[in-house]
Amino acid sequence: MTKPSLVGKGYLVPFVLITSLFFLWGFARSVLDVLNKHLQEVLDISRTESSLVQFSVYVAYCLMAIPAGLFIARYGYRKGVVFGLSLFAIGAFTFVPGEMISQGSLFAGAGLNPFWIFLAALFVLGCGLAFLETAANPYSASLGDKETAASRLNLSQSFNGLGCTIGPLIGGFMLFGENPSLSIPYSLMGGLVVIVALIFLRVQLPEIKDETEEGSEEGNKTDGGLFSVWTKRAFVLGIIALLAYEISEISINSLFVNYMTDVQGYDKMDAAKLLSMGGLLIFMLARVFGSWGMSKIAAERYLVLCAVGTVIASAGVMSNVGAHFNIPVLSVICLIAIYAFEAIMFPTIFAICLTGFSATDMKRASSFMMMTPIGGAIGTFLMAYCSDHLDMSTAFIVPLLGYVVVLLYSLIISHKK
Repeated sequence: MTKPSLVGKGYLVPFVLITSLFFLWGFARSVLDVLNKHLQEVLDISRTESSLVQFSVYVAYCLMAIPAGLFIARYGYRKGVVFGLSLFAIGAFTFVPGEMISQGSLFAGAGLNPFWIFLAALFVLGCGLAFLETAANPYSASLGDKETAASRLNLSQSFNGLGCTIGPLIGGFMLFGENPSLSIPYSLMGGLVVIVALIFLRVQLPEIKDETEEGSEEGNKTDGGLFSVWTKRAFVLGIIALLAYEISEISINSLFVNYMTDVQGYDKMDAAKLLSMGGLLIFMLARVFGSWGMSKIAAERYLVLCAVGTVIASAGVMSNVGAHFNIPVLSVICLIAIYAFEAIMFPTIFAICLTGFSATDMKRASSFMMMTPIGGAIGTFLMAYCSDHLDMSTAFIVPLLGYVVVLLYSLIISHKK
């Protein structure tokens, strides 16, 4: 029996265009990981206070995901993408007046707190990212045979990994260099987003439809509305797993630079480089490898193997395993290994959650799943609080517990498979 192709016939151009969006939000989200450390220093705030950087973006995901899903269901994927890109650009360009206020060159003496300006900009940017992810994830998964959905989404998410790899490198250079600037990286980001939005305005993305959207009597009977997706137990379990994953992944990224500088004694620029060219580069390559690996091994079983790896690696960092053997690099290796094992988790769980849904319900399910990045706000706050009141190594109990939940989920679905 011939294996179905990764991308459906006639869908290659839409797949390439939609995959470009994964790079954009990967870049935007990864810059936050060096922005967090930068604001701690320039504004003299604690790790717990700086966790509001991640909170502003990921609470926007939570609040905007359902409206984004409703918008996309009514107006289609293309308009959803363009609207999301517009919000993205507005948030990015707001960093320009924000930095001018922080330097006293705009509204001097008005008593404006630049930290809150930056947080407002990040909230608007996060709303745009929520639109993009709500549209792009299910759309990529739909552009071909259902059997290859997890592999296809992992390939798209690999470009998210590419953006994540480049983000800390450029962000670290801009923020930790001799003349640090917030406005330059965000202005460049905003300009690129405007160009991409103009491209999407001029192309047509084919809408993915099925028989339930063509007015059939059966489709009308089975359409239970926005919350109908919650009747599927597999979907509910997947939501829990995605939330746990986001708690773990985003909290580690957010405090990676802090861990490397405070525990391992790295210079902050070297820490940013290691995040980019170590952890996030491996993250991207692991997604590419995972896309291939799932053509050989069932996605559910592949997820089990990776979940076991993240639990072991997180325990190694938390216990500061390197210190016990007087080999500090062991703890760093465990930290980098987390990126290799966690890489396929989000797209794989996402694709599994969409299995069995109609095209309409996929949009609804996606909007709920894109609320789960709020876990990043929760995880970053909890990990920052633990690090402020205990120590950085002990704070890894937060991502460790999240990966345990993903492991339990993977065992359940693998057993059912």
